[in-house]
Amino acid sequence: MATEGRSVESASAPVSRTLESAGFVHIVARADGDALAASGLLTRALAEHGTPFQVSVDRTVAARTARVRDRTPTADDVTIAIGAIDTDVTRLETADRPATLAALDCVRELGTDPEPVLALAGLVAADIEPGAGESEWVLETAQERGLVSRRPGVAVPTADPVDGLAHTTRLHASWSGTPDATRDALSRLGIDLDAPETLTADDHRAIGSSVALDVVGAEAATAATAETVQRALRPYATPDHTFETVGGYADVLEATARTDPGTGAALALGHEVHEPALAAWREYGRRAHTALETASTSRYNGLFVVEIDDGPVEAVAQIAAACRSPEPTVLAIGEGRQQSADADSNEAAIVTRGDDPLGATVEGVARELGDEGDSRAEYDIGHRRGYLRYDSARDNATIIEAVRELR
Repeated sequence: MATEGRSVESASAPVSRTLESAGFVHIVARADGDALAASGLLTRALAEHGTPFQVSVDRTVAARTARVRDRTPTADDVTIAIGAIDTDVTRLETADRPATLAALDCVRELGTDPEPVLALAGLVAADIEPGAGESEWVLETAQERGLVSRRPGVAVPTADPVDGLAHTTRLHASWSGTPDATRDALSRLGIDLDAPETLTADDHRAIGSSVALDVVGAEAATAATAETVQRALRPYATPDHTFETVGGYADVLEATARTDPGTGAALALGHEVHEPALAAWREYGRRAHTALETASTSRYNGLFVVEIDDGPVEAVAQIAAACRSPEPTVLAIGEGRQQSADADSNEAAIVTRGDDPLGATVEGVARELGDEGDSRAEYDIGHRRGYLRYDSARDNATIIEAVRELR
């Protein structure tokens, strides 16, 4: 098993020592699949040690900060932040390393055995290929235990290829978001789509080839689309797991983190919430693909803007960056009333294919959107992505110009 590169005193050692002496642990997590997986890894270790805990998932730095400040902890309470926060708590991750990797180190230092399939899904959600770099030992462990094996096909969470392909946010084709259209596209393959349990390796291979042709051959496909398809093909199947593939599991973690965080946290903890998690994922994917198909787009130097009426802006930005954007950075703008309790707020998401950090850009845009009168803006920062919630009185031109100036 590969364990090279682990120092005697790892960056997560202070976190593990803090957890060892905690009487109660409150984990405050960023709303994405990486942070959700990291929280699941930590809480499973805490449960094994008999340490009580609570997990909260919030979509902005301000919301996480307020949640921590509103609590009155006892002497042996510990708060662990997974994601940016503006208060003095123990932080799990660093800016240049996914939360899942930090959680894995911490769990091992606590003397517990991390759940490798959850870890791999968290890494995929953080744009890390299973087995790459520091994650090599995680993949090897999962393979040695027979928990994952590579097969032909596409990375989706369900055994039913129609359901999986129609709602995945890892790809986009003309049939995406619509099960009937997806079924029509696959029907020409001569595969019994109503009996997914009978699918053979050749069937999965045929489905993968057909999907690749449809995605790459789409009129609006870009040079980045081919790379996106390659990452989705030949998935790591999970024969004994609730979800069919590691990539599909990651897709569900992402969806639930943003639209149904209570279910997402329960899923990461290993509770039986398979059906509500899939229901949230289906709705998330359906809305994202519908929004992208009906969006207004504009192109600037280095920036592709997608304006939508309704839909999950983070998923729309992610799909556009992966399959539709000719520029390396995507800004998706939409009304946030479907996802925010505040009816006077709008949402935007920024996703980049590059390695340059987005933090300064997102913080700068939030300051500019909130610098007039009673206007306010909240934000969050993740790996290659950012999220903004701001006063609906600010027009789209304002945020577009702010992003262009700061990128």
